[in-house]
Order: sequence, then structure tokens, then C-alpha cells
Amino acid sequence: QVHLVESGGGLVHTGDSLTLSCTNSGTWFDSLAMGWYRQAPGKMRELVAALTFGGTTIYGDDVKGRFTISGDNRENAVWLQMRGLKPDDTAVYYCAARSTASSTSSLYDYWGQGTQVTVSS
Repeated sequence: QVHLVESGGGLVHTGDSLTLSCTNSGTWFDSLAMGWYRQAPGKMRELVAALTFGGTTIYGDDVKGRFTISGDNRENAVWLQMRGLKPDDTAVYYCAARSTASSTSSLYDYWGQGTQVTVSS
């Protein structure tokens, strides 16, 4: 069974940096793509960044130039380096993954429980 676990969240100040990690503490799977999403209070969950292990990366408009996603399929791991944090980045950050064996119509098969990032002004 796959179990994605996020870590690295916390309370920081405007302009600070933070790195989030997501690892699979369960059974390894061959991942096609992994990503980070976030959800702020009263808002919809939104894409932060995602990558495919074929070499494609995408970023949400709000984080381009500030955040960097990286991953390792051998570890079922994905990281999110966040720089220049702003109060608007405050949210619960979730990692997600899609297996190469997936046959579902959902974009991702697996989701973590989330880690809180709070940026104070």
C-alpha cells in the first residue's frame, strides 16, 4: 500500500525559505508524475508545481521563479524548495503521485495528508 507523507512545513516570516519533502512510507510504485498542491482556507485546492519523470515540470503562476520542484522516482520522493515566501503562500501543502500502472481518469492516484505552511507578515 502506498502512503505518501509530507514534512517540512512550519511557521516562517515573509521572505524566508522552506523546503517541503514528500516520501512514500509504503510499497514502492513506478511513478509517472508527482506534484504539489495547496489549499488555503476558503479557497480551492490549486496546483503549485508538478513534474513527470520524463522531464517535464510545470508551476503555478503565483510561484514561478520562487519555487523549485524536484523528485526521485527510485525513492518515490518529491521536494519543493520555496523561496521568497509571502503571506499568500500560507496553506496546507499536499503531495500527489500518479502511477505508470494507473488506469483511472483521475490526474493522481495517491495523495498525502498535507503539511501546514504559514507565512507571517
